[in-house]
Amino acid sequence: MPASSKTDLLLAKAKPISDVPFGSRGGSSLGSGAASSFSPRGTMQFMLLFSRQGKLRLQKWYVPLSDKEKKKITRELVQTVLARKPKMCSFLEWRDLKIVYKRYASLYFCCAIEDQDNELITLEIIHRYVELLDKYFGSVCELDIIFNFEKAYFILDEFLLGGEVQETSKKNVLKAIEQADLLQESQNEDWGGLSEDIL
Repeated sequence: MPASSKTDLLLAKAKPISDVPFGSRGGSSLGSGAASSFSPRGTMQFMLLFSRQGKLRLQKWYVPLSDKEKKKITRELVQTVLARKPKMCSFLEWRDLKIVYKRYASLYFCCAIEDQDNELITLEIIHRYVELLDKYFGSVCELDIIFNFEKAYFILDEFLLGGEVQETSKKNVLKAIEQADLLQESQNEDWGGLSEDIL
């Protein structure tokens, strides 16, 4: 059989990504030989954002660790990622996890996933988070994260829950954030009127 027809046959048998439930955990459709804990998307242990200078800008932990252990992990990973050359692979094995990272302008987005999880989907998750930040801030930069870190955390929490994607639609995430902003503005106005009454 020619190579091109083998490829066509494989593509015909392949299930489109839209047919695979994005949040499903557990059994795999790859057959009985596959690991029972196979996950079609990256289940994150933690996410770190840091600058080229090694300054931590955002951290989200999905596993319980002591502050001492978190600092040790952060220091070790920041040094490891910053020491890598730009053309090196964005994946590396670290302890019993896989590290997936990507640099956007002056910020590194670094995630730790379980050994059996998919690195490419984790890269897509990072990219989707950056797209959400871009949409909200309008071409996001490091200063946006520094001065509006609570918004960056809120966007991340609307997108990921417990290290797993809870909402794939950018529109739905941004709508939830917009509603929260409107609620905050109305509460600030209410409190502003109350303080004027007191004075």
